[in-house]
Amino acid sequence: MTSMRSGRKGARLGQHFLTGAWAARSLAQAVNVRPNETILEIGPGKGALTKELLATGAHVIAIEKDRALVEKLSQTFAQEISEGRLRLVEDDVRNFEPGSSKLEARSYVLAANIPYYITGEIIRQFLETTAQPRAMALLVQKEVAERIVARDHKESILSLSVKAYGSPKIVAKVSRGNFSPPPSVDSAILLITNISKESFGDVAEDGFFKVVKTGFASKRKFLANNLAVVFGKDETLRALTACNLSSKVRAEDVPLEKWRGIARELS
Repeated sequence: MTSMRSGRKGARLGQHFLTGAWAARSLAQAVNVRPNETILEIGPGKGALTKELLATGAHVIAIEKDRALVEKLSQTFAQEISEGRLRLVEDDVRNFEPGSSKLEARSYVLAANIPYYITGEIIRQFLETTAQPRAMALLVQKEVAERIVARDHKESILSLSVKAYGSPKIVAKVSRGNFSPPPSVDSAILLITNISKESFGDVAEDGFFKVVKTGFASKRKFLANNLAVVFGKDETLRALTACNLSSKVRAEDVPLEKWRGIARELS
């Protein structure tokens, strides 16, 4: 599958194709596709992951923006396309609307080897949409996956943004040798399940993220100091006290549930 497009010209946009069959199989199995579900694949590239996704018996919609690759995929999977099991969409996934392919909320799963430079953007796109996938299995840079699951127990805007919508976990680590040409970093399969917007409850999404982004405005400052810039000192201290948080706490040390509480107090 196409991945890690560096944005540089040449070498077909710096693509690194997945060659490790076990990794493609692990990613395909991770989404645990259910009967009558569709799998949306981002950047099928040469089809290594597409092959494994089709093996699950699910209907696959694959989005690829490279015309040359679309033409090759059309030949490689001519039979699956004629049988209606695979549909190729030539487009940039960032322009893709689930509704355009009749994908409703939780009626599909997403599987992808995401280009490194748009990892956050793609994850955000499909978590924020009203037509959210039921689950997402993504092959991303290992360090990014570890930051999302907060392996070091340090939260970030990225980790909180994912956890606010679902439950992330690392399924497997994939070394750089599983790609051709090999990238300069290792990857990991990140699985996000339990995706929904219900966890926001009575807190508006935009209000929650306004609080989180404000809280992380300056990593060197205490959370209270960052929040006070926008919400005022008195209101900030009242909110932290209500959530049983110290005025000396730092944003990275505050868990998701506490952030929800702060957002609720400041809304």
